[in-house]
Amino acid sequence: MAQERTSFITRVDLAAAAHVERRHCLEMVSGDDTGRRTVIGTRGLTIGRTEPADIVLGEPAVSRLHCRVDLDGEGVVITDLGSTNGSFVDGLRIAAPTLLPVGGILQIGRQFFKHELLTGKQLEQSDALERDLAAAAAYVRALLPPALDDARVAADWIYQPCAKLGGDVFGYGYLSERLFTAYLVDVPGHGAGAAMHGVAVMNLLRQRALPDTDFADPGAVLERLNAVFQMDRHADMYFTIWYGVYDVETRRLTFASAGHHPAYVVPTDRETMMPVGTRNPIIGAMPGRRYATQSVAVPQGAMVYLFSDGVFEIVSADGTAWRLADFLPVMLRPASDGQTEPVRLYRTMRAATRDDGFDDDFSLVVLTFK
Repeated sequence: MAQERTSFITRVDLAAAAHVERRHCLEMVSGDDTGRRTVIGTRGLTIGRTEPADIVLGEPAVSRLHCRVDLDGEGVVITDLGSTNGSFVDGLRIAAPTLLPVGGILQIGRQFFKHELLTGKQLEQSDALERDLAAAAAYVRALLPPALDDARVAADWIYQPCAKLGGDVFGYGYLSERLFTAYLVDVPGHGAGAAMHGVAVMNLLRQRALPDTDFADPGAVLERLNAVFQMDRHADMYFTIWYGVYDVETRRLTFASAGHHPAYVVPTDRETMMPVGTRNPIIGAMPGRRYATQSVAVPQGAMVYLFSDGVFEIVSADGTAWRLADFLPVMLRPASDGQTEPVRLYRTMRAATRDDGFDDDFSLVVLTFK
């Protein structure tokens, strides 16, 4: 009897599951708003560069009205509306209305959408998760410092995580009337875990809450961080960091880095650059390590570029994998009128990448020591 009862309940559950209403959706899996999900209604929807398109993708490769997405029985059909650069279903440019299967990928310009078939409950859970991630991303962004421009120092930045939550954080500000500090932390990976680890580090630095630490000594700061954030006590997570202190009276920049590439000092003539970094291990891997510190004189008006590896580790449109040496000449190019230096570099690198964009967080801080 027990076996018969179990078999009977299983059949009922399967029958009920078969009749659960499901909704066709498009989820952006790579692009400017990764994770965005749109339900396809009975009237279908349009995708284009401007309104009245239902999904607006503000990039030049997208036509004003680019394509239609319609329900057709139990499936979804994509119709290109004579766009200049075409619509692609699973990598193939379409010339006629084409079925987009469940799990299939629609590419419009540099944006990629996945066709999903979800129940109402799954949509509710997904929406709740999206709200939580959006709130967490807003929290991380709110902790980042505002742009600065005073008589001694100017600072500006751009931050574009490649996912809803990334592992990059940074900060800057005055320690005293004459000492100005700046740092950038890069936690490998993406998502809530990397973001939480980065925020924990940032809060200790921005609140100067590390015990028994001279925040004007970059080596001491890194040594204390290494003691606090050992990997075996933090789910095997580690991070790299660049930390510097600038004396506005002596014009000397004292710095230390741990597992991080150098920052770069660029004089006003933009003809040369000077790397400023030290060879130290990552934070969290080796307890009891000492962290070397160096200092350099900074010319008047020079800029200091501080950035994560996501800025230069790109794959270009021709499939070439860029490295740091490929990015350095880009920094020396002339400034652009009407846009900040961080925005100039972001747009230049974005134009150089392949269609699916950056693989890692793009975090770049530009300091000007007047």
